[in-house]
Amino acid sequence: MSTPRVFIVRHGETEWSLNGRHTGSTDIPLTPNGEKRVKATGCALVGNDRLIVPKKLAHIYVSPRKRAQRTFELLNLGLKQQLPWDAHGPREGNGLECEAGVEITEDIREWDYGVYEGVTSPDIRELRREQGLDPAWDIWRDGCPGGESPADITERLDRLIKDIRDRWQAPAMDKHGGGAKGDVLIVAHGHILRAFAQRWAGKSLQDGPTFLLEAGGVGTLSYEHHNIDEPAILLGGAFIVDFNEERKN
Repeated sequence: MSTPRVFIVRHGETEWSLNGRHTGSTDIPLTPNGEKRVKATGCALVGNDRLIVPKKLAHIYVSPRKRAQRTFELLNLGLKQQLPWDAHGPREGNGLECEAGVEITEDIREWDYGVYEGVTSPDIRELRREQGLDPAWDIWRDGCPGGESPADITERLDRLIKDIRDRWQAPAMDKHGGGAKGDVLIVAHGHILRAFAQRWAGKSLQDGPTFLLEAGGVGTLSYEHHNIDEPAILLGGAFIVDFNEERKN
């Protein structure tokens, strides 16, 4: 019996991700290059003999933002059911079959950046300096004025993690589960997925993440020893581990 996994996928490149502007609630599309790269990721990682096997997926969670939804469409999992949104572009057939349900959830939308929406990190530091605040802003410690705090993010991510474990993965690891599917796919955004991985591993957001997830990147989370109480981050793929990272966005 295989140990279930959670695949986390950051949406593809947008104009704002290219120039470092914080993109929370602003709903902007992928760039043509972003679409191209996500398609390539789908070809490389999705398939019956690849990392993400569509027929093994139990459930899929997608952010309400169209950049995440379009990224999911471009992964081309061979979804059998109708999308819970109007498609943002053409979909292609590839012979794959995925019976998993797709759920849009606010719990995995991007961090609400408040007054920092659309602003780059250097500009945020300069703004704080002008306001007489500590320019060494750290979202993992300070959150965003007018937006969400680390406590806000922790609350909604812990709720989602509990839902994943209770509904999909604990039953799949139960010896009486009859081989239930347990893999889960999440398509969302950079900061919220880094925070999700922190909480998955039982770390506080204030600890600061030790990895980056690039636009269009894929990461894998699972468990050690086939034990629901031993969550783990499986390094590799598009995770970039950077223990010397300055804890700045």
